[in-house]
Amino acid sequence: MAKFHRNDVGSVVLGCPSPTTSVNHFRLCTAFSATSFRRKIFDAMSCGSSSRHRHQLMQEMIYEAVRPPPPPSPPTSTTTIRSVLKESNEPIKTKRPVKNSINNGKRDKLADLLNLEEAESDAETTKKVQALEGLKRLVKELQMEKEENKRAAASRVRLLTKDDPESRVTLAILGTIPPLIAMLDFEDSNSQIAALYALLNLGIGNDQNKAAIVKAGAVHKMLKLIKSPNEPSQAVSDAIVANFLGLSALDSNKPIIGSSGAIPFLVKTLKILDKQSGCQARHDALRALYNLSISPSNISFIMVSDLISFLVNALGDMDVSERILSILSNVVSTPEGRKGISIAPEAFPILVDVLNWTDSPGCQEKASYILMVMAHKAYRDRQAMIEAGIVSPLLELTLLGSMLAQKRASRILEVLRVDKGKQVSVNLGGNTSAAVSAPIYGSSANQYGKDCLVEEGMMSEEKKAVNLLVQQSLQNNMKRIVNRANLPQDFVPSEHLKSLTASSTSKSLPF
Repeated sequence: MAKFHRNDVGSVVLGCPSPTTSVNHFRLCTAFSATSFRRKIFDAMSCGSSSRHRHQLMQEMIYEAVRPPPPPSPPTSTTTIRSVLKESNEPIKTKRPVKNSINNGKRDKLADLLNLEEAESDAETTKKVQALEGLKRLVKELQMEKEENKRAAASRVRLLTKDDPESRVTLAILGTIPPLIAMLDFEDSNSQIAALYALLNLGIGNDQNKAAIVKAGAVHKMLKLIKSPNEPSQAVSDAIVANFLGLSALDSNKPIIGSSGAIPFLVKTLKILDKQSGCQARHDALRALYNLSISPSNISFIMVSDLISFLVNALGDMDVSERILSILSNVVSTPEGRKGISIAPEAFPILVDVLNWTDSPGCQEKASYILMVMAHKAYRDRQAMIEAGIVSPLLELTLLGSMLAQKRASRILEVLRVDKGKQVSVNLGGNTSAAVSAPIYGSSANQYGKDCLVEEGMMSEEKKAVNLLVQQSLQNNMKRIVNRANLPQDFVPSEHLKSLTASSTSKSLPF
């Protein structure tokens, strides 16, 4: 215990000079201050632990206090405690990488990229040059005398131009079109088909090629091929129809093709393939006729070909009805076209029936347009429409049709209403003139009675017209309801229906 209580820590805590160091230097004890050291001793002595525990705690505290720090690097004579502390507290500075090496690496990568782009551009240029040389050889093969080489070259042109717009432009510039048109004079049908489809692909999406093909005389060659003593095969005819479809898409080609005699051929093809609903040539012929009907100069050729009556009778086929109505919509824009539709057998009943096709709004819109134009132009056509029962479908269309169909149906009803009002006014004027021209006898009472009779007669004519419209509307609607419900036709007694319509007024119009 005597050794434990020796006061030999004063030099450690109080910072007395060490006998081993020089006078100018001091040893820094950073573990405890004097106050904190005394506090720890007091806490250890005042706790309720055993003497052995207190002795062990005291030994650990003294050892930590007197333990020498790691030997520092020998300081210079001018080094102070403050400078040592400052150097020890300063963070270690990492060396910055050299910028020159990074810049050199970037330059190397950029050079590699430029070299790669140059190599790719060189490869692309080489590839394009090779492709151009191949196309030139192909054109030379088309200009050879051997038919086999020409047929093979035409087949190759057909494949190259099917999906490649650049090949279409390049081959047309190299002069592919004239030798292909010359191949239509061959007797071999395979050569003709190869040349026709090569021309067809050359014109896809390229108006310049379409114009060049027509200008080079392709239409004349095709019609010559059709009118030859040896009738062409069905495959050749289908290829010609497809070419007429593609070439007629260009507006400048429409009058040329229409006046060349292509319309009768298309109509003939359409009639031959009438029953083959899935035939592509049938749809191509209809679309070609639609393109040609856009030009007003072609309407006269369409009328001569007896196309209108055929199209009207084919309206029941839902596969082609909308296309047919599109053609009739173009035809009705000219006076001769309207005349052709009005004289076609059963034209108005068929067109009025189309207004009831609720599952085909496109057909309803086109049929209402045709009827609207014709109703505005001719009184005789309006009478034919009324006789065909147009009022009821129009009333239904104004409520259930599309927005465009509703507007057109309303226009037709307005025309019919104005026309009916004019007719009543004419009747009224005739009756008044007759009453005024009659000699007047008797008193004023008799004159008043005559005026009442005249007014009653005028009202009866108008009432008869309204009752007739109401009766037709009710009957047609009742028949339609019965048909939609799949009920027998005698479900509604005819006598009862007549009694209903006879006693109805304009307020009872079924909507």
